[in-house]
Amino acid sequence: MRALSSLRWKIALTTTLVCCTVAAVLGILVHNVVARQIVGEVRKEAQTELDHALGHYEYGTAHGDVDAALDPPGLPRRLRELVARGMTGSMVGEHGGEPVMWAAGPADDEALAVRIPYGDTRARLREIDTAILASAAVAAGVVALAGLFLANRISRRLTATAAVARRITAGDLDARVDFPADAADPPDGPDGPSPSRDEVRDVARALDSMAGSLQERLEAEKRFTADVAHELRTPLTGSLAAAALLPEGRPKEMINDRLRALHLLTEDLLEMSRLDAGVEQADLARVELGRAVERAVGGTRVAASVRVVRDAVVLTDRRRLDRILTNLLVNADKHGGPPVEVTVEGPVVVVRDHGPGYPPELIEQGPQRFRTGDPGRGRGHGLGLTIVAGQAAVLEIALDFANAPGGGAVTTLRLPVGRLPDAQ
Repeated sequence: MRALSSLRWKIALTTTLVCCTVAAVLGILVHNVVARQIVGEVRKEAQTELDHALGHYEYGTAHGDVDAALDPPGLPRRLRELVARGMTGSMVGEHGGEPVMWAAGPADDEALAVRIPYGDTRARLREIDTAILASAAVAAGVVALAGLFLANRISRRLTATAAVARRITAGDLDARVDFPADAADPPDGPDGPSPSRDEVRDVARALDSMAGSLQERLEAEKRFTADVAHELRTPLTGSLAAAALLPEGRPKEMINDRLRALHLLTEDLLEMSRLDAGVEQADLARVELGRAVERAVGGTRVAASVRVVRDAVVLTDRRRLDRILTNLLVNADKHGGPPVEVTVEGPVVVVRDHGPGYPPELIEQGPQRFRTGDPGRGRGHGLGLTIVAGQAAVLEIALDFANAPGGGAVTTLRLPVGRLPDAQ
């Protein structure tokens, strides 16, 4: 069923149905025209013989070589009724079990009828009908194969375009369709690619153009973020040092608190810029996951419980793992609700809170910088979970965001278990 619902089969079936419909209509028209012509010739011949027989009957002479008779027993009833009204006519009927063409006319209150063989004419019509059906079948088959070939070509190109679109959606902005150019296409103008004679190529070129534009904008955003973070780092360090010289009191506490928050934001931006640049390299080592999680939770100010169902030794970077767990715990404490629970079962770590849960956009699209998604999750700059996703990618950790059936946000980490390279 899935194959029949694909675009290539829809196009092929539609083309075949249209071809069969056209062939049937043309076949009927050709059959009617040819049959009318052939039968008309037989009727004309029968009428000629009838006129000859009526002439002989009028002058009281023999019918000659014409096979004529008065009120023959095989004459069709409708033809008798027509003659009874004083008219002449012809009709296909039978005589002695063989098809014949009857022609009859009035002769002294009787029906004078002639007949000529009709079997060869009927066989000829059948041969013509067989030829029409065979031609229609061959034409339908050829058109179906041609339609399937063209549909398959279009479907392959659309499938390739859709695959590139999915790669772009997944974050691979270097993906391009790159269909070869057609010599018949007009050259590109100053406003971009000109429309070609191939609509599928136009869609692919539009997708490539969109991906290129999106990539340029994102790269500009990344460069701007990195530049801002670097520029802010030095004056912030000086401001923190200057704030330490202020006299003790509430004003100093407020200034230090805001400066520390701004300093953490700057460090997050710098970390994001390094992750975006792809320069982060993991220092892998074999780590006992249960102890590493307990130490990471203990190093935060978050009141979270740790339950080790089954410990495991994983291959990871302990410092980056601590960063991931710290950000998840801080996010759960800040935007979720107590209690915060951390469960270790083999190489899988689950962090759950009992707050309003993740917004649907985050679950579907993943975390995005400077977007917290749902006001119910509180205020923030949205970099915490974005850094979690970036560091997880560096460590090849499978990351999943979901909401528990009973409420609360659930984050699942699946860490890799493998062997260290020989160099390590």
